[in-house]
Amino acid sequence: MKFLASYIMKGRMQAMAVASSLALLSLLMPPVSIVSSATVALVTLRRGWYEGLLVLLSACVAAAILGIIVLGNYQFAFGYALILWLPVWLLSIVLREGRHLSLAIEISSVLGALAIIGFYLLSQDPAVYWQAILNIMIEPMMQASDAPIEQVKQTIAMLAKYMTGILATGSVTGLLLGLLLARWWQANLYNPGGFGVEYLALRMPSRFTITTVCVFIVAVVAGGVISEIAWNIGIILFMLYAFIGTAIAHALISATKAKRFLLPIFYMLIFVVPHLVVPVAIIGLSDTWLNLRKNIKPPSSI
Repeated sequence: MKFLASYIMKGRMQAMAVASSLALLSLLMPPVSIVSSATVALVTLRRGWYEGLLVLLSACVAAAILGIIVLGNYQFAFGYALILWLPVWLLSIVLREGRHLSLAIEISSVLGALAIIGFYLLSQDPAVYWQAILNIMIEPMMQASDAPIEQVKQTIAMLAKYMTGILATGSVTGLLLGLLLARWWQANLYNPGGFGVEYLALRMPSRFTITTVCVFIVAVVAGGVISEIAWNIGIILFMLYAFIGTAIAHALISATKAKRFLLPIFYMLIFVVPHLVVPVAIIGLSDTWLNLRKNIKPPSSI
């Protein structure tokens, strides 16, 4: 994808064209939204907040025009600007100025937590809201299958309590993937091998880990809405530590002689066996104190 990064960095018009066109395409292929947000992030990381903001605003206008031509409306463009481009622009500024991925991850978790708290403040009962939506979504499947209705209803009632956190986690994950893609592009263009060193050395400060532990303690000890909010925020924090745990596992495996064989197996297992995310996240959490990579020589590339 280096050719795309090179094209984006040719000028504002090129970056605007890529971001807006991919935004429209992502309505059919949602993962493409990561590349769209990475476009804004790359310009911001390399040329600063002002250039990034110009690309963001111009891409928003271009996406609105494309939306009117293709879809007959422009609302999706403003949704993109608020939900995807603006947050990734802010994270890119943090990464550019702070020069640490860990700081950008901290800010992304704060954005996710604020979104969850804001939704709970605006909604009288988020669980009831999500339960109604989930019931509508599964109704056709229930009519077409012989699944036990009571068991399905119980599952939906339980899942509805955590849907706010699940959706917020999905959004934060998309933002981080866009930011990481932009950082990888930047390294490929201007600092070959730099992304591997930065990503595999990723480690969260103790304050963030202590805060994470406190959130889970509140989730277990407290009751009612406070516990529900804490569990939803905990889902985001769990996902972030899964990111970090993956970097640690990659670094540890890279230090072995069988890395070419073990690394593909590791990433394949992560996708095939989702339960492996739990120990991976625990590894990421414990690394704050154990420093599992202290005896590993940093790699020069990824």
